Amino acid sequence: MNTKAYIFDYGGTIDTAGCHWGKKLWHAYQQIQVPVNEQQFREAYVHAERTLGSNPIIKPTHTFHHLLDVKLRIELEFLLEQGYWNPSEQDYRETQRQLLDNLYAEVQQTVSHSRDVLCRLSERCPMVLVSNFYGNIEVVLREFQLDSLFESVIESAVVGIRKPDHRIFSLGVEALQRLNPSLNLQPADITVVGDSFYKDILPARKAGCRTVWFKGEGWTDESYDETVPNLVITDLDQLL
Repeated sequence: MNTKAYIFDYGGTIDTAGCHWGKKLWHAYQQIQVPVNEQQFREAYVHAERTLGSNPIIKPTHTFHHLLDVKLRIELEFLLEQGYWNPSEQDYRETQRQLLDNLYAEVQQTVSHSRDVLCRLSERCPMVLVSNFYGNIEVVLREFQLDSLFESVIESAVVGIRKPDHRIFSLGVEALQRLNPSLNLQPADITVVGDSFYKDILPARKAGCRTVWFKGEGWTDESYDETVPNLVITDLDQLL
């Protein structure tokens, strides 16, 4: 794709190939046959996201492996507290271990592919990362050997602005402009790549950027106008 610079989303884009994290987790539950239904899981997922979003549980030094472990424990404990699941102590520990091991291995595999694509793109033009995250994205990037690919990282927990507020993408634009003055970058010269139509594509357009929607499995069955983004992809390598 012809662009002068990129802004990439992280979660759901680089680590799950366009699949919403809620769906990614639900499929992991299904894979090992955790005896809860999808509605019960969704309640647990939303509870965990709200808990992590409103409490400083995740520290800047925590790896993604630790974050995933904490997220799963909060979900599973919620299922227990609600009476949706009643395992033995051994079954609980084994379920938590299997979920963690399976999901982390899948993320490693997906990120490996993403890293190959991002390495090639970084040779063509500058890139920054704009992410709603928990304050530990820098550690996560190092964990997956992605830290050298982005000139700057704009993280919601650090800057105090969360998507879908378009101003967080404007911060990404400003970082690219500041770090690459010779390119004379304007927002329209910069392409935002993200998996969320609502949190990435629409606010990025409002910030004046071009957009690429990484279309994967969403959290809902809602359909979107695919003429809104400049490009729709189903694999990052389609950017090459």
